[in-house]
Amino acid sequence: MKTINDFNFRDKKALVRVDFNVPQDDQFKVTDNTRIVAVKPTVEKILKDGGSVILMTHLGRPKGEAKDEFSLKHIVGEVSAVLGQEVKFVDECVGEKAEKAASELKTGEILLLENMRFHNEEEKGDEGFAEQLSKLGDAYVNDAFGTAHRAHASTAVIAKFFNSTKFFGLLMEKELKAIDKVLKSGERPITAILGGSKVSTKITIIENILPAIDNLIIGGGMAFTFIKALGGKIGNSLVEEDKLPLALEILGKAKENKVKVYLPSDAIIAESFSNDVERKEVDIYAIPEGWMGLDAGHKSRDQFNDVLLNSRTILWNGPIGVFEMSNFAGGTIALGESIAEATRLGAFSLVGGGDSVAFVKQFGYADQVSYVSTGGGAMLESLEGLELPGVAAINN
Repeated sequence: MKTINDFNFRDKKALVRVDFNVPQDDQFKVTDNTRIVAVKPTVEKILKDGGSVILMTHLGRPKGEAKDEFSLKHIVGEVSAVLGQEVKFVDECVGEKAEKAASELKTGEILLLENMRFHNEEEKGDEGFAEQLSKLGDAYVNDAFGTAHRAHASTAVIAKFFNSTKFFGLLMEKELKAIDKVLKSGERPITAILGGSKVSTKITIIENILPAIDNLIIGGGMAFTFIKALGGKIGNSLVEEDKLPLALEILGKAKENKVKVYLPSDAIIAESFSNDVERKEVDIYAIPEGWMGLDAGHKSRDQFNDVLLNSRTILWNGPIGVFEMSNFAGGTIALGESIAEATRLGAFSLVGGGDSVAFVKQFGYADQVSYVSTGGGAMLESLEGLELPGVAAINN
């Protein structure tokens, strides 16, 4: 893996693709700067070598139009605050203005280019646009794991204009090593927890990880498709009727790969999808008509806890209950506690994929696990065994 640690950036301008697609409030104030903080080590390394940094990113979906609400001028203050020095900004990313700003950049300085997606050519992966961008720097660094699954001009195509001076940033390296630890070099037993609502969105991941893992915990809405396929009565719980045969097929493949599958044994149920309704705890195979399962019950939590405390490597993707509603958050909170405890006992734990990342941040578990992935789609595609365009561009 070619990283920035393999190169000295003295007197070089490093063109660094980052993922600053950060949430903002209606006053354009950044409400979560995690993605900016994550690339600080990469920027610091380049500046310490005696180089300068030109940052490229997208923000939102402007669809090829220069819209004020998506301008990076709104986040330059936050980027400066996080990186600990004034960051210069230019309201273009290619052409004369951008080239002038880049050429005037001095050693130790940082320049933020305007939103890549103000140009349609970015998402089209246009080679001419990528070549224009490449003129701005002497080396290319990809530190945007969150967009590594996109074959865009600044995330992949641009690398072809930097034969020997293209590198992974330190965040990208951490992300790829974390995934590798789960799929290839992890200490056993390895346990994967897959939650969320639909089994259809996780099929490829399940098929790819089965040969690499020892235990598979299935929770959340997708568990009911498995329970029904096994003959259980699930009342009005979420189910993908057309995926019942697939659920049995997955259980068969797990058996072939000697993977133990753990499904919830009980559930917290309600008569409607609402926080303030009557709740019962019942056997998950015997949910009465008119009731739906919205969280894992206490027996399930205890069983999952036993599995996790005996694991050495843990992958968590997806909640096991409707944690957005406080009365149905207990199962996912218990799971978070179990993973945090396993991590304290020396297990390596990787959390990735939208909802589980949102959960660990919201409930304060982010610093109690080994690694929280910054890339939702990129993380999922990696787990599916796909080579990400942004990764291939540096490796090839």
